[in-house]
Amino acid sequence: MLPVIGSELVVNLIMTLICIVILFLLVATSALVFTLGERKVCAWIQVRIGPNRVGPWGLLQSTADMLKLLTKEDIIPHGIDRWLWVLSPILIFIPAAMVYALYPFDDGVIFADVNIGLFLLIAISSQSVLPFLMGGYASNSKYAMLGGMRTVAQMLSYEVPMVISLMGIIMITGSLKMSAIVEAQSEIWFIFLQPIAFFIFMVTALVEGNRPPFNMVEGESEIIAGPFTEYTGMRWALFFLAEFANLLSMGILTATLFLGGWQGPDFLPTQLWFWIKAFLMVLVYQWIGWTFPRTRMDTILSFGWKVLLPLALLNLLLTGFGIYIFKWLL
Repeated sequence: MLPVIGSELVVNLIMTLICIVILFLLVATSALVFTLGERKVCAWIQVRIGPNRVGPWGLLQSTADMLKLLTKEDIIPHGIDRWLWVLSPILIFIPAAMVYALYPFDDGVIFADVNIGLFLLIAISSQSVLPFLMGGYASNSKYAMLGGMRTVAQMLSYEVPMVISLMGIIMITGSLKMSAIVEAQSEIWFIFLQPIAFFIFMVTALVEGNRPPFNMVEGESEIIAGPFTEYTGMRWALFFLAEFANLLSMGILTATLFLGGWQGPDFLPTQLWFWIKAFLMVLVYQWIGWTFPRTRMDTILSFGWKVLLPLALLNLLLTGFGIYIFKWLL
């Protein structure tokens, strides 16, 4: 484009806008695909049929749901804090989409390969706690408020062991750069060097993503839909759009940090390896969610602080000893 336009600044701006559009299309498409995939996987595990009426094999069910939500009435309750209530579903979607800019989809295919990539990724994703609380507080409903407080409690509790578990990978790699973490797994994947961290990360990712069996943000028998109780139509849909975007993020992040990212045998393209690993991990997360029974809130918090946090600290200690012994043997 540079010879045609003649300005490097304008070309860079156009390319940035194209990247932003691609990211949002990726997030929106993943939400449509995974709403259908979630129902199909759930039906398969629970020996049911699942969606099979709308379109061939029920493939247009997600499109029908989207059209239904677009045409639903937008109800605004009385007594709400209007600005916070309106901003909450928008702000919860932004971090879910922004993190995709930091994922290395292939060798050199990453929108922002910054030297503090993993730190920035965790910092951005942790911002989703505030919009949940905003939506619950602004709704002027005790059920929504309780749901917002549950969100804060479980997400903050599980961010601590998640970050500490990932420090073992940083110690081995010597870098926070996402592409460097993938390249460091050229000989052996981190799932074999950091099995404890892999287990901790999987559990904490399920909690952070509000996935079953840890989906305590909402509960039909206690707080209805939690922070989303007073939302309708597309405002309500934005919460779940972010949730399904986070589901794909969980698969991509697990594949990147523990399964070698785009790396694999030469008989398949590297980018295909990346997506195979990511989608397999998404399937595993869905499988776990629809296999185990839903836990209690006090059990979730106790497990995070009393089991996962000490386990993460132990993994950090073992990693330090391992690195010291490895250097001593060399």
